[in-house]
Amino acid sequence: MTNMTQICVPIMVETHRKALRDATLAAELGADLVEFRVDVFFEDRSDDEKGMVEQLHDRIDRVLDLVEVSPVPCIVTCRPHWEGGEYHGDDDERIALVEALGTSDSPPAYVDVELATFTRTPEIKARITRALTKADDSPATRLILSTHDFEGRPSDLTRKIMAMQDEPACSVVKVAYRARSIRDNLELFEILRDRQKPTIALGMGAFGVMSRILAPKFGGFLAFASLRDESTTAPGQITIDELLNLYRFRSITPTTKVYGIIGWPITQSMSPMVHNAGFEAIGWDGVYVPMPVEGSYESFKATASMLVGAGSLNFEGASVTLPHKEHLLRCYPELDHAPSRTSIAGSANTLCFEIDQCKEINLYEVINPHPENTDSFAIRELICTELESAQGKSIMIFGAGGVAKGVLAALEDTGATIFITNRNCDRAIDLVKEHTTGTTLHPITNLFAIDQSELSRHHCNLYINCTPVGMKDGPDPDGLSIPIPEMGNLAPETVFFDTVYNPIETPMLKAAKERGYRTIDGVQMFVKQAEAQFEIWTGQSAPDGLFDRLVRAKLDS
Repeated sequence: MTNMTQICVPIMVETHRKALRDATLAAELGADLVEFRVDVFFEDRSDDEKGMVEQLHDRIDRVLDLVEVSPVPCIVTCRPHWEGGEYHGDDDERIALVEALGTSDSPPAYVDVELATFTRTPEIKARITRALTKADDSPATRLILSTHDFEGRPSDLTRKIMAMQDEPACSVVKVAYRARSIRDNLELFEILRDRQKPTIALGMGAFGVMSRILAPKFGGFLAFASLRDESTTAPGQITIDELLNLYRFRSITPTTKVYGIIGWPITQSMSPMVHNAGFEAIGWDGVYVPMPVEGSYESFKATASMLVGAGSLNFEGASVTLPHKEHLLRCYPELDHAPSRTSIAGSANTLCFEIDQCKEINLYEVINPHPENTDSFAIRELICTELESAQGKSIMIFGAGGVAKGVLAALEDTGATIFITNRNCDRAIDLVKEHTTGTTLHPITNLFAIDQSELSRHHCNLYINCTPVGMKDGPDPDGLSIPIPEMGNLAPETVFFDTVYNPIETPMLKAAKERGYRTIDGVQMFVKQAEAQFEIWTGQSAPDGLFDRLVRAKLDS
């Protein structure tokens, strides 16, 4: 089953030729409509030799000519600067354009007029209504009444929606405002669900991306998608390629399950790419979307609670990344459901649910949200596979932060001897105390802190980087996270493991390979933890090798 929500590509018209070329490309990529934003194109008064009236007629004709040759149905919009557009000209001329479009032999499918313009005076309302109505009272071209707020949710939003719904000339209601949090999306979905007419309800900005992707789930009339990253006409627009191919927009229906990545920032995350590809490969009715949540615990808790409580959303799980991994564990303290590796790590990266199924009436619901830590699972699997067994092996961890805690959680009962070293040795000592005292939930024996000056005295089977050193765009992208040249001659079978995955080959891994040592790169860890999440959510194994191929191809490009 496919959804009925259409995709519209907005085109900021500069020249007739370029706009037509972009409209043709949009149609080829799968757009149902294009929106010709003629703000600047219609305002252009470059022919100074003609009079004002003749110039106006010429400018109107330019727009009519473009509409006539559009390869797909189109919306025409001339947005004034006071509502986020680029038109600074005379409003009466703008109304004249709407009149000409409505009475044209080849009218556009829709014209978009701001509610504030339409209701400014009875005369303007009458002119627009008359122009867009045929003699038999049927619409010549349909009117989209719109309201936009680039600052946030307007205080009189409900009044504006009712005014647009109650207006007989209005065919489509459009609401767009800057989303200030993920929670704003839920109100936008309610607007769609309670609609009295075809409705567009979109959140602008990074927090509103979810409203664009999930428009078909709630019956949105259309979603806007840009042709290119650099040609967006509103904050938060994603490209038509992303909408169709990354988020599988055409397959989203009211029953589609929703998953996401919660963190800040998350714009570079590859999780949507791998999980959506996995859902498609196994035929899973799910979509994985970005869910940015700013850094505080209060923001995380409020957002998570609203997502879990929004029944119509069908929210069934999330990846949780920085800075919210500890917040997830704090938010859901019922650790009876959390494996020991989650509690010892002091953080979690996966929100999941139990399924309560009633076979007699063939119904099920998700219950009991709880945290998991697939990072620790991935680390344990990779280490035990590479070393065959960690029992009796010695392992050196570089770093004493959250990633190091995840490694400790993975190794807690493997029988390995573990050393922790850190630039600030006191932090390493504190971490050892935290995990070796009898008061901790899962104390670890054979755990020691060492100063980095003593590295050459400890030849280990495995060295793990748990710091951001070597990370692209990190604090020290060219740095050597583990000083391999200073560590003396190590056994050829020594393994170096980097939890950083971008770049695939960090300076540390490159140095290890040059000396013939074995390596585990961060992509392997990312992929394995994502595969574990996928299996928790779907009950099925991730397609063999798919996640790894996608991530390596993306990073290589």
